[in-house]
Amino acid sequence: MDFTVIIPTFNGAERFPEVLNCLKAQMNTESIQWEVIVVDNNSQDQTPQVVEAFQADWPGAFPLKYVLEPQQGVAFARQAGIGAAQGEWVGFIDDDNWPDPDWVIEAWKFGQDYPQAGAYGGQIHANYQVSPPPNFEKIEGFLAIRERGDQPNRYQPEVLSLPPGAALVVRRRAWLEAVPSQPHLRGKLPNGKMVQGDDWEPLMYLHRAGWEIWYNPAMETYHQIPSQRLERDYLLSLIHGSCLSFYPLKMMAAEPNAKPLILARTVLGNLYKAAQYFVQNRQQLKHNTVAACELQIYLSRVASPFYFFHQSLTKVR
Repeated sequence: MDFTVIIPTFNGAERFPEVLNCLKAQMNTESIQWEVIVVDNNSQDQTPQVVEAFQADWPGAFPLKYVLEPQQGVAFARQAGIGAAQGEWVGFIDDDNWPDPDWVIEAWKFGQDYPQAGAYGGQIHANYQVSPPPNFEKIEGFLAIRERGDQPNRYQPEVLSLPPGAALVVRRRAWLEAVPSQPHLRGKLPNGKMVQGDDWEPLMYLHRAGWEIWYNPAMETYHQIPSQRLERDYLLSLIHGSCLSFYPLKMMAAEPNAKPLILARTVLGNLYKAAQYFVQNRQQLKHNTVAACELQIYLSRVASPFYFFHQSLTKVR
């Protein structure tokens, strides 16, 4: 098997059908063997029935499979998908991310052309239900938007420059060899807490194992972004949860003798930036969502080591 597409979903019965329709319409895949797997991450809606309905009228050239992962968290859903996949390459597509008709073949071709790549992402464009606030491009990366030009280029994991998991392709063998079966950073949890980094933790393991992480502009998807994801409280919570993973991810790429300096820079450097930003923009913070979010980045990075140490102590107890 050449390629597997995995769609992790939680209560996505109304979202992922359009992703399946996009996959049914894929072009120029006659020369490869591929499959689609929907990983149901303990949904409480009609996800199993929706998949079954699609299977009844699914093209025979590439199978559609269903996998249940009861342990909550997209990191566990991705692991379950990797375990069930047969493809040499595995493409993860979020249940609200619509791929272009040539996404599968362009994803597969890139893997053949870049043998040192352990993972790669493509262009992810935004389909906003409502217009975002002014200057939103400063923080749109937190919504998994990526537009890095029309030429392939390498990400830089050592400075946490990495693609999101929303439309990520990985070499299955590299993942199985380098990525632990139990993730440390587990993403959104059912209790409402949002502590992320689940997209990037596997990529840091691949980087440490010597694999390159690339950007493939020929893979294009469209992230569907409803109005509630542009609300101030949602964005602040999203950024806080994302930036809490800053310190542990930085430590994964660090040499042992550099770790004390990284800790100091994480706390003191971001504390200074937060204070400076507050002084310069304090008149805007109450009404300007983007300004409030930019300040939140610095504050949550300051909190990141303390959250990490607290979690480590909790596990020891």
